[in-house]
Amino acid sequence: MRLKYTHLRVRWGLAEDTKDTTREAAPAEVGRVLVINPGTTSTKIGIFTRAGEEFARNIHHGDDEIQRFKGRPMLDRLEFRAEKIEAALAEAGYWPSGVSGGSGVSGVSSARWAAVAGRGGLLPPMECGTYLVDDAMVEELRRAPRGEHASNLGAPLALRFARASGVNAYIVDPVTVDEWQPCARMTGSPLLQRTFIGHALNTKAVAKRYARELGRPYAELRLMVAHMGSGITVSAHRGGRMVDSNSIEEGPFGPDRSGSLPVRALIKLCCSGKMTEKELDRHVFGDGGIFAYLGTRDLKEVEARMDAGDEQAAAVFEAMVYQIGKETGAMAAVLEGKVDAVLLTGGMAHSQRLVQRLRGYIEWIAPVVVNPGEDELRALAEGVFRALDGEEEAKTVVSGQGSENRE
Repeated sequence: MRLKYTHLRVRWGLAEDTKDTTREAAPAEVGRVLVINPGTTSTKIGIFTRAGEEFARNIHHGDDEIQRFKGRPMLDRLEFRAEKIEAALAEAGYWPSGVSGGSGVSGVSSARWAAVAGRGGLLPPMECGTYLVDDAMVEELRRAPRGEHASNLGAPLALRFARASGVNAYIVDPVTVDEWQPCARMTGSPLLQRTFIGHALNTKAVAKRYARELGRPYAELRLMVAHMGSGITVSAHRGGRMVDSNSIEEGPFGPDRSGSLPVRALIKLCCSGKMTEKELDRHVFGDGGIFAYLGTRDLKEVEARMDAGDEQAAAVFEAMVYQIGKETGAMAAVLEGKVDAVLLTGGMAHSQRLVQRLRGYIEWIAPVVVNPGEDELRALAEGVFRALDGEEEAKTVVSGQGSENRE
């Protein structure tokens, strides 16, 4: 069954009506894809050819910039982020200086790239693959029924720049890719079911790259991947599928997310009247974790405080590493202890102190392989090139039929 949406009127400027505005795909010989990956504290952009990365830029957003939009819908940041991207592209010679990429742009008549790819946000559960972006998808992200997150900006930004150049916009392996085995969904209450939201794009890309380097099919390996970025996703892979993991509301706390919380204490806090629903959601998802304890999301700053003798910083750092190690042990149980490798990835994997400390908790499971940073820009580009070259059929969201998750 294919995921479907109700096609709603777009009310915030990306389109004037509800007609299908996707275009015929650009010719495969057009050589560049623009890739946009918005995160909590940065917007990463890149230009890729089939040979690999041609240009990349990490546009950092400091706490002062994030504070400007605190408490507001994520898509309120669209113009702010788009202007930053335009400036970076113009500086590198990829975008006309002073030209806006909004709907109805004039002066950008020919495509500078074959397509534009954005990170997929908090959409309904979806199968793996490459999806065309349309107004219905953007409206779903604007309404944000599954929550506010920086990844929700990926599809709208991609559509904005794609329309300016007359090409299609895509997302690849969004954060709601769901390959869990059925037993992973039960919670102990029939009123609640576990659902996956996490770093599927980088997790799957790193696992597949490791398999290629090993010269073995990804589907033959039993792997565990710990993506450690602004959020932390620890996952178990078997048979070419991510069969279980923690989701955004579970597992280790990270730079700004609380991870698992004591349920009864959380119930009391919810009913105390001390916070509104929106304030509490922000407290656990955006202002939680390291930020809640130390007032920063920057791991480098935390380590600098540790070096200066800050005992609270050291305690918070140790607790986070401990929780990552504990979650990795849980995923080892999912694979019944038969694990080919544990892959560490994400921005925090650059920290030698974190990796060394974490090894002490997990090296007994399997060989530990460190892939610091993220492969998301390249993974997005590769997914689009597969669609442009006919190696993979891009999936299209169908309007007017509700939503379903294909197993």
